[in-house]
Amino acid sequence: MAVHKTEELIEWIQELNRTTKVVIQKISLSDSDFWYYDKNRGVICNKNNSFFEIAGIKQTKGDGVIASQPIIIQDEIGYLGIICKDFDGELHYLMQAKIEPGNINKIQISPTVQATKSNFMQKHGGKRPNYIDYFINSDKYEIIADQIQSEQSSRFYKKRNRNTIIKISEDIEVLNNYRWMTLAQIKVLMKIDNLVNMDTRTVLSCLPLFGIKNESSVLGQYYGKFTDEFLRNSIVASDKDLAKNESFIRIYNYINDYKMFNEKRTVFEPLFDLKNWNMRGNEFVCSEPYSFKLIFCDIEIEGREVKRWTQPLFEATGIAVFGLFTCIDNGVRKFLVKAKAEIGCFDGIEIGPCVQREFVNNEKYTYVDELFDLYIKTNRNIKFDTLLSEEGGRFYHEQNRNIIIEVDKAELGSLPKGYFWVDYKTLNMIGQINNCLNIQLRNLMSILEW
Repeated sequence: MAVHKTEELIEWIQELNRTTKVVIQKISLSDSDFWYYDKNRGVICNKNNSFFEIAGIKQTKGDGVIASQPIIIQDEIGYLGIICKDFDGELHYLMQAKIEPGNINKIQISPTVQATKSNFMQKHGGKRPNYIDYFINSDKYEIIADQIQSEQSSRFYKKRNRNTIIKISEDIEVLNNYRWMTLAQIKVLMKIDNLVNMDTRTVLSCLPLFGIKNESSVLGQYYGKFTDEFLRNSIVASDKDLAKNESFIRIYNYINDYKMFNEKRTVFEPLFDLKNWNMRGNEFVCSEPYSFKLIFCDIEIEGREVKRWTQPLFEATGIAVFGLFTCIDNGVRKFLVKAKAEIGCFDGIEIGPCVQREFVNNEKYTYVDELFDLYIKTNRNIKFDTLLSEEGGRFYHEQNRNIIIEVDKAELGSLPKGYFWVDYKTLNMIGQINNCLNIQLRNLMSILEW
């Protein structure tokens, strides 16, 4: 039995939203006494050279420029960590009600710990993040997941965080802004627009299911009973390891070809020298349609390590769409994914969802995109469709539409180059390798209900 009813958890968040003071005002860069444009280095940074900085980046191929834009450089690896504990035979996760400056709705359900290295090293002068010592000393506990995974590669340059889940057996003080939740409860809460944050979703996508052979007591304890038999088969039906897995081999063949023969190059250049990018009023914007712009904010939030500060944020110019096709193939649920190269990707390319479409989309449509749009237009076989927020610490009010649609595999026929049908077990196994599945795909995987 869950420690808290789901309705109680929702009421708890609603009450916090009613009572927590948040004041965010857009300002100009010159209004900040902490952030400034460093002309010598060509970046926006702060006086402590901490947290992150914003540079200009240009991608070229041959003599042509493919893209030029601002990008966030944050070299340090932060912690995204969840503590879990068994209560009466059911695993519960200690989740935090946390405000980020860019959150569209104040408070969202976040991991136990969500901290940059600057945070937990206290470079900002604030207090030490709650529960951080459990993760710094994680070797004392059962480690369920521990992976370094990428963030949004269209906004960050090679940014990664450590996604960790540890299981404890000891009693632990539950602070005011924390509650124990089951995995099933978190998945129900994911159906509510912008309630479960991006960091929770990426950590939960790292749960290792690929070693499960049957619905044992361990499976029931960690993941609950499966109601989708085809997804269950996608996890437990196959004994193939990665070395014999055809999907895995083909995916890596494609990725390795890209790494070997890719002729795109990225170079940094001064932010204020970027072609087509200029200050317009208090914002740094592109003169042509683009998916985001750079803004500057004065922020005051109750309950944070630092209560008031200024910082730059990326503001999306519209809502992106991230989508998966799923099918039943010989009794096994599979998902359509594609290889996705992005300007800030740590290794150039990762595996993403079959539809990853920014609001301003310059990529060529395939018939996969056209079929996806047709299903949405006719409201056919949609298994999941919810607005979910992106990372509120760097992005302002960015929410994207996450959609999963069931199709007949035969409708897609022979796939375009770079697309692959993959079962969940294979995706989950690949996900144990750093920097292979992008954050959009990992977030969609976390949504799936057993």
